[in-house]
Amino acid sequence: MIFTSVLREYFNDTLHLFYPHLCLGCGNDIFNKDSLICLDCLHALPHTKLAGTADNPTEKIFQGRIPILSAHSEFFFTKGQVIQQLIHALKYRGNKKAGLFMGELTGRTLMKSGRFNNIDMLIPLPLFADKEHKRGYNQATVICEGIASVMKIPVITGVVVRERATETQTLKGRTERWTNVKGSFLVNDPARLKGKNILLADDVITTGATLEACAGVIEKAGAATISIAALAMASK
Repeated sequence: MIFTSVLREYFNDTLHLFYPHLCLGCGNDIFNKDSLICLDCLHALPHTKLAGTADNPTEKIFQGRIPILSAHSEFFFTKGQVIQQLIHALKYRGNKKAGLFMGELTGRTLMKSGRFNNIDMLIPLPLFADKEHKRGYNQATVICEGIASVMKIPVITGVVVRERATETQTLKGRTERWTNVKGSFLVNDPARLKGKNILLADDVITTGATLEACAGVIEKAGAATISIAALAMASK
């Protein structure tokens, strides 16, 4: 038994030597294969710490535009830092574990805040079908799965859909972003949403135009309340 344990440890050490496990944030070697980032990067994550605060910066984005019960961004998005590396790993490098990890962190914060306690279902911001097919998944759905693992709330997909492809929002101003996504979402089963408290989730909020357009069709479907959660809030 002891010999087997020693042999397994030796094998793992040897395997790690030839196939090191690297931190997604800084690229340094991590011995624990179950960790995505090192302790230094974990401590450096820029949490907003505003989930329990009403009228926080994320909620202000939607004020006067659409009725949102509560909203929260778990992190401040900073280019070149660990949070960007994690989000890019999720969106562009097929690393679903990064999305689940960040979703779980977000879920714990939402639970502790006491402002997201009556949610009936999680809805990920839909991707256009062709784009989701090319990527292989919707990153917002992965984020929701991470949140749901903590909050024990069902993730509902397919009820809200993205009817058409839209241009990238990256280089557009606020008005252009709204025009770009206007009319791109559809609720194909309003009865599923009627009277429900919805938590709509996405990866990064900038102007909030896409989330606003999606929330608008959810509101028209008769949802009781709409709240929003994002991994990160970017500067406009």
